[in-house]
Amino acid sequence: MARYDRMLLNALADTYERSLLFSGENKVNVRIAFPFTRKMMPDYFDESSLAYEEIHACVQDLECRGFLSVSWKRGKTGHIIDKVILNEGKLQEVYEYLHRVPKRQQQEQISGVLEQAAQEFQTPICASFVSYLQERLSSCRSVKEYIDIADAEGTKRIIRTVYLIEKNETPCYIREFSIRNFSDSKIFENLLGHIARIMHRFGDGLEGMELSDMLAEYNIYHTPNYVYFKGNIVLDVDGKTLSIGGLQQGIGVSGEDVSKISLQDIADINKVITIENLTTFFRWQDEKSLILYLGGYHNSVRRSLLNMIYQKLPNADYYHFGDIDVGGFEIYEDLCAKTGIPFKLYRMDVDTLGRYAEFGKTLTENDRKRINKIMDNSKIVYAETLQYMLLNNVKLEQECVEME
Repeated sequence: MARYDRMLLNALADTYERSLLFSGENKVNVRIAFPFTRKMMPDYFDESSLAYEEIHACVQDLECRGFLSVSWKRGKTGHIIDKVILNEGKLQEVYEYLHRVPKRQQQEQISGVLEQAAQEFQTPICASFVSYLQERLSSCRSVKEYIDIADAEGTKRIIRTVYLIEKNETPCYIREFSIRNFSDSKIFENLLGHIARIMHRFGDGLEGMELSDMLAEYNIYHTPNYVYFKGNIVLDVDGKTLSIGGLQQGIGVSGEDVSKISLQDIADINKVITIENLTTFFRWQDEKSLILYLGGYHNSVRRSLLNMIYQKLPNADYYHFGDIDVGGFEIYEDLCAKTGIPFKLYRMDVDTLGRYAEFGKTLTENDRKRINKIMDNSKIVYAETLQYMLLNNVKLEQECVEME
């Protein structure tokens, strides 16, 4: 048998908790009602069922309890219900009848969780996230995009997970991180989509980053994290020398091993180039260059290697070569900011766009918004290129550009 009593009372409670009456912002007298329409209450209008009599009996019982009042269709009193109206003075009894926790109580409980989290988890993203939630709750605005206020334990877990990510310094894989912090190999993986939205929104410089790149910033990896590079150089690996100049496609070193290597014979290198895409990295050949595959956004392992290179080759020319699109320039900015190395742009200019115009792609509306946002910064050195992209509705993938 359908529980029309619970359906009606829950619908009325939901409407109340979404209303200005609940938030105290109502300027006029507001009544919380549930309309009886074919869309809202199809069973009531189904002549082939016995629901009509059952619903009338249910509504009569709820009215006797004082939970609601009934408004009948004009001229149809006792026969056709127009709507039922919540008795706000009986709200507490309604919640008890439903065994439902009032939203106000849920908010108070979550506010306590957030207050404790603000004191306990004081990392940048975590602090910004918690502050946002507190501000939203204090002004009676929704936070359901990020948390369920009915799930205090789930909220604690989400906040703590962000904190644990930010505090992580030991290189590990996703499941290792999960076991270490949750005693379960899959919990962290199940939270990743939710955590990614939070970190993209509240993490400085993380917006638009792929999940794997974002986690790599905090030494958490899906698979072993390798950094690929090539050039006519000699490495020292725990006291043993290794010449990689003869390796046309270079060498890959895991993140755990980067600290074990040092650069030895680098006398012939006068240029260091970071390359965004793997195909271009493999294709590039230059005896005087040390070339490093960036793979989109760099991470702590690649920064570690770049800093080692910069210490050894402070007078070399440093270039970044990526897609000539808004993402490519964002990666360049992030690279300069986080390494402190004075990179220049390589072939990410108007001449290259014009030369390879036949391979260009059109800009999306999102591209245009992001370009305009970047151009608000008066210090950028590639404003002419961005302006050309806007005027000519074009962007270019790095792979289209031939090596010279």
